[in-house]
Amino acid sequence: MTPKKVPVEVFVQNAAAFASPAECLREIVLAYTEYKTVAEEERTKRRGIEAWEKATIAQIKAQRDFLIDYLNRSFDERFENFAALFGIVDQAMAEGNNAQIGSALHSITELAKSSPFKDLGDLASVKAALDDPDHEWTF
Repeated sequence: MTPKKVPVEVFVQNAAAFASPAECLREIVLAYTEYKTVAEEERTKRRGIEAWEKATIAQIKAQRDFLIDYLNRSFDERFENFAALFGIVDQAMAEGNNAQIGSALHSITELAKSSPFKDLGDLASVKAALDDPDHEWTF
């Protein structure tokens, strides 16, 4: 069986229906335009994620610095309070003042029972206290 010959005109007409050079170029331009649009959208999303990441990291660092500052102040204040109370105990012992010794030891015990972490439940008030230069720390 010999292959059937297709006239050239039919072939050209069918090929044109598939894609003319102008149609091919148009499809390429449309695909490239769509690619550029999607690529720009994805770049914008990445920039948004990077901005969110930087803001979140900055917030975490600020909270960390705040907590470290709070703990430093709390422990410094506690150290000073303990030192003062033990100074009172030493002085009372030198003077033989048993009532003052008892009072100072009671204060030391109460101070030791308290925790500088107890106020962390309300960080807003702690932050306000840290921002207030006239705040007096009591433990």
